[in-house]
Amino acid sequence: MRAPFRDQRGVAKYRHEVLAVVLRAGEASRLQVLARRRDHEPFAGRLALPSGPVEVSESMEEAMDRHLADQLGLAGLAHREQLATYSDPGRDPFERTIATAYLGLVPCDRQEDLAIGAVWVDAVDLPELAFDHHLVVETALERLRGKISYTNIAFALAPAEFTMATLRAIYGAVLGHDVDVTNLSRVLRRRRQIERVGILAEPGARGGRPPSTWRFTEDSYRVTDPFAALGPGRGHEV
Repeated sequence: MRAPFRDQRGVAKYRHEVLAVVLRAGEASRLQVLARRRDHEPFAGRLALPSGPVEVSESMEEAMDRHLADQLGLAGLAHREQLATYSDPGRDPFERTIATAYLGLVPCDRQEDLAIGAVWVDAVDLPELAFDHHLVVETALERLRGKISYTNIAFALAPAEFTMATLRAIYGAVLGHDVDVTNLSRVLRRRRQIERVGILAEPGARGGRPPSTWRFTEDSYRVTDPFAALGPGRGHEV
């Protein structure tokens, strides 16, 4: 590791970067995280979270948006929040680097052409990642699992309109266990998080009456019930 630059008073000047854990609800009720293949050392050829330095003229949020667009071709997030700061002196073998990580969410139906080298991977059964990025993903998953029970954060993972079956799959992907769709609907309607939009023109996969479509009542983050938690099994509040 090369020695840090020091100013005239001897104060070390460290590299400060931003890290982004961008999650979506993928197929088979699994969370996915967006990564890219590194083309240079250290850890050349290994997958890593999108990251990069913060310029003197920009905020950390602006830096993250810039790196997501430049490295991955991803423009805009449905939700973003600061996650944690990582400052282990040995986390970057090339130079002393302090990283501020962010959690970002995108809807499950969002379609866009990502940059070459960008790939969605399973966020729970992670492949080997560069640096300490597996720890960052684990922190992001813990944060999201906690917040999905007592906030409306699922709005950022859901399509603009959805069936309760789709929303159930999203909650299951985040929580890691099945959620009873009837109880989920009851809880979210009681909290006024969702509202009915209409009826699908076509019946569901099993036939019968077409399912209703729903939407979240707000498209910004809000704590709705600070003491609630969605338990396993039938998905009731505990």
